[in-house]
Amino acid sequence: MRALAAALLLLVGVGRADAKVHVVTSIETFADLARRVGGDRVDVKPLSHGYMDPHFVEPKPSLVLDLNRADLLVHVGLELEIGWLPPLILASRNERIQPGQPGNLDASARIPVLDVPTTKVDRSMGDIHAAGNPHYWIPPENALVIAREIADRLKAIDGAGTEVYTANLKRFEDELAHRRGEWEKRAASVKGVKVVTYHKSWSYVSKWLGLVEIGYVEPKPGIPAPPSHIASLIGFMRREGAKLILMESFYPRNTVDLVAQKAGAKTLVMPSDVGATSDIKDYFGLVDAVIAKLTTP
Repeated sequence: MRALAAALLLLVGVGRADAKVHVVTSIETFADLARRVGGDRVDVKPLSHGYMDPHFVEPKPSLVLDLNRADLLVHVGLELEIGWLPPLILASRNERIQPGQPGNLDASARIPVLDVPTTKVDRSMGDIHAAGNPHYWIPPENALVIAREIADRLKAIDGAGTEVYTANLKRFEDELAHRRGEWEKRAASVKGVKVVTYHKSWSYVSKWLGLVEIGYVEPKPGIPAPPSHIASLIGFMRREGAKLILMESFYPRNTVDLVAQKAGAKTLVMPSDVGATSDIKDYFGLVDAVIAKLTTP
């Protein structure tokens, strides 16, 4: 927090160098969607990179400066960024992006949220998200919801760009519809396939493509697996014939590889955000890579 406080000294005199709408996003996928909708009328900066765990982002002073300049902040919500983003928003001293203001867009607002707890949440349940699963941005239907939300908010902030935003959104909708058909055709073979995931972060993809999640390497979100859980999971995978374990690159592989070896399964290190690898440069590339991982023998 000392670094954040020091950064505030740099905010005095920070000016707006151009007339573009300054958009800041918490993850890189949202940055790509904002660029697609905003086109030349926006300048977009993500606060994190796709190879990072979005639950934990270092609150650097440079992020305070980015937020201070922002006209629009687009974030995942559902408590995904609760450990790092709220203090940065407060430190930015930017009234435009404070909670409840037009410049603060919680992209989860219109998402059909999965995995909403049905009992009271407490710390014994691990790092569970009380409002539901925040890992929602990969399936096309949700990406379209997010893009529409961004377009609506940009129109509210920059009414002069309404026609541009409407046209760009339509272009994205058309390409997404075409790509979605291709993706679903390619992924037809994985429908009904039983999988285990490291973290409960693939629920939306599983629902979209018909994967059947039968277990998790984490016994509870954010809680390391004890030997008893690992032994039970291995036995269950063998009985169920589950041959795939899905995980992101920022999680530790040792336990996952052990489970895969003992259960006769394969570990798939999955990209979960634009920028997860150097060749995933946009949303379409992200979904292409997810489908390719799932369908490559």
